[in-house]
Amino acid sequence: MSEAERRHLQQRLFPAGVPRLWCPPLAHYDRDGRIDHIRGAAHLAFIARWSRGWLVPGSTGDGWELTPAETQEVVDLALAEGARLGATVLVGALHPDASEAARVVRETSARLGDAPCGFAVCPPKGSDLTQQAIGRALENLLALAAPLALYQLPQVTENEMSSGLVASLAHRFPNFILLKDTSGVDRVAAAQAAGLDLEGVFMVRGAEGEYAAHLRPNGGGYDGLLLSTANSFGAELSEIIELSLAGRRAEAEQISSRLSALVVELFTVVESIPDGNPFANAAKAADHFFAFGPQALAAPPPRLHAGSVLPREVLSATYDALRRYDLLPGCGYLG
Repeated sequence: MSEAERRHLQQRLFPAGVPRLWCPPLAHYDRDGRIDHIRGAAHLAFIARWSRGWLVPGSTGDGWELTPAETQEVVDLALAEGARLGATVLVGALHPDASEAARVVRETSARLGDAPCGFAVCPPKGSDLTQQAIGRALENLLALAAPLALYQLPQVTENEMSSGLVASLAHRFPNFILLKDTSGVDRVAAAQAAGLDLEGVFMVRGAEGEYAAHLRPNGGGYDGLLLSTANSFGAELSEIIELSLAGRRAEAEQISSRLSALVVELFTVVESIPDGNPFANAAKAADHFFAFGPQALAAPPPRLHAGSVLPREVLSATYDALRRYDLLPGCGYLG
């Protein structure tokens, strides 16, 4: 019964089908550090060419750093633009404490009313937490009955949901509609591929690299991708997915290999930046060129939430990498 109820909820939330390419959009700031609505709307329109599923705010959108007021701003912007562009929003309730995440889900649900959205939540933070403790926290969140995506993010939570726990929650809670796994080890997806029944939970991979190999048509365990790189490389990621679905794996692998190599370089470029997180910083560096085109080095560097800006040497290295991999855009989406 859980699978049928889950399918019904997924169809209601995603009338055109659950998107296979998801993006956690960047948060853009003006020179005074305020949320930049004009730049943000332009970026969302660019993303929507390929991705109609958005996690706002995700880690890439500074979800762990935004104030409650800033979070409300970026969520409202995404919902308004999503309604206009045909995208569905998962609201990120990313908190290390499950009771705080539950508060955000309740208050945001009450504020938004009938707005078509779901929520993304993580396990509580703690390397010493047992699967039973993680399960109790997630059960309390799922009991709120809102459509929820569970977010495997051991880089922040310092723990992982086991495949057994995920399956148990899937069997008991039809409002558990999607799992994002950023661990890079893919234990839940591997268990499902080996026969674990998750009753129709949609699986998206959040770890970068080897994109084609992890998709279900190519023998992987994922239905889609939810990636920071979709902020700039939606065209390539979408093509990888479409080629895979069409049975053209070799072509998908060729694009995947080139993009994977570029992304390794971009993450290396931002390693020394003390503010923000690598996902957001690498995505922000690439987005600068997709916004301004080849003239991006002459534009003001993008601001980080902490108030600093991306260093010029980071932007220069990003430019060199994009050009070498033939992924430097000919013009920017800002016109």
